[in-house]
Amino acid sequence: MTGNCSFEAVDQLMKPLELVIYVPIFLIGLFCNLGALYVFCCSLSKWTETTIYMTSLALMDLVLLIPLPFKMHAANHLWPAHLQPFCSVLESLYFFGIYGSIYTITSIAIDRWLAICHPFKPGSGVHVKKPWDLRMCVVLVLIVVSTTISSFRKGGQAEFHCFHSFSTAGWRPVVIICLQVFGFLLPAMVLVFCSVKLIRTLQQSGQQSPQSRAYVKYTYSSMCAFLLPLTPCHLAILLQFLVHQGVIQDCGAQARISLFIQLSLCLSNVTSCLDALCYYFITLEVKSARHSFRLSTVGLRRPTCSTSEV
Repeated sequence: MTGNCSFEAVDQLMKPLELVIYVPIFLIGLFCNLGALYVFCCSLSKWTETTIYMTSLALMDLVLLIPLPFKMHAANHLWPAHLQPFCSVLESLYFFGIYGSIYTITSIAIDRWLAICHPFKPGSGVHVKKPWDLRMCVVLVLIVVSTTISSFRKGGQAEFHCFHSFSTAGWRPVVIICLQVFGFLLPAMVLVFCSVKLIRTLQQSGQQSPQSRAYVKYTYSSMCAFLLPLTPCHLAILLQFLVHQGVIQDCGAQARISLFIQLSLCLSNVTSCLDALCYYFITLEVKSARHSFRLSTVGLRRPTCSTSEV
């Protein structure tokens, strides 16, 4: 309840809806990401920068999926007070998975943009270092941020709903601004910029190879996997922030925002399934590159064979 407004009807509506949404997402996401890990780790003979990024993304999606069964249970059941530490671990894993996948997709976009739009030129004296340091910094920041989630929970509750009942500290302006800017807006702007530049470069080059087409398809799919599920939920968080700040006081509007934020947060988990499109196009790209390498190798060998026969 916010002020004198009751959201009991919204909560009752969301209880069955969450199960309808979460169960398919959990099963499909688990199947796709475990399958992707098997392909990247066991089927591909050579590890590249791309496959390392994709493996990281699959792991982040699995981290996101692990808390979902507990989230489904918590939506319909009160948990005893002694499970507060366990709930904090689950909430930290959940947010770590969401924003870890966001930054992984953004890192892939930057890596592709640099590789295709600004390739390394021999003799230029420029050395491009693999972004391991950047990845480690991102992981450390995510760990620190995720571990602070427990401080936003209301204390002194005998029974509680895990993943719900956050205190007003979690809705402070500085928290929401940092979440919106660094958790969504900045990565989204970087992703769109790099993706548009990459697609434009490939189209202007006139290349019609399977590898180029796979690049374009992957770029579109990664933007969809990022923007479609995550834009509505961050818009809903902004609206809910306005409710907590007293800007929106109408009970009807607050009820609609409550429904919007719960529904959009549920649907945001579908990103773990949409990433499967990225895995598919990356696999096509790797196979295409391997096939092109074999053809070029055969082309180099043929003159040698013909010369030896003369």
